[in-house]
Amino acid sequence: MTQTEWDRDAVTEVIEQKKSMPGALLPILHGIQDRIGFIPEDAVPQIAKALNLSRAEVHGVISFYHYFRTTPPGKRTIHLCRAESCQAMNSEALEAHIKARLGIDYHETTADGAFSLEPVYCLGNCACSPSMMIGHEVHGRVTPQSFDAIINELREFAA
Repeated sequence: MTQTEWDRDAVTEVIEQKKSMPGALLPILHGIQDRIGFIPEDAVPQIAKALNLSRAEVHGVISFYHYFRTTPPGKRTIHLCRAESCQAMNSEALEAHIKARLGIDYHETTADGAFSLEPVYCLGNCACSPSMMIGHEVHGRVTPQSFDAIINELREFAA
């Protein structure tokens, strides 16, 4: 799905459902991302108009929160923990390995659309640092080798 290929009806429906709520911007943004997986940049004017906000105000909220995406995610999202416990257990080396292995940085998606990489600031798995989550599955004590094995298995499973 490219930036121009998104479900405009779904965005309109979410806006209409939530625009009368107090503090409607965040519920609308969450609703859109939950429905289509990201917040299209082309939807910002529509959101701004519905809430009588400037485009800059809407964009500011989207860019402030790490959770919101402005591009379609991959089939699987890898959330890599960047909290202190994981950093103390060498997550920076794991991060460098993951970025090199996938050829992407945070907030990007692999060329084949298989994986997106997102930072997260605690998975609640501190005793098993460093940790990552793929989909809803948390992995602890992740090493470059175990990461490669997990990714290889996911790629095989998808084939």
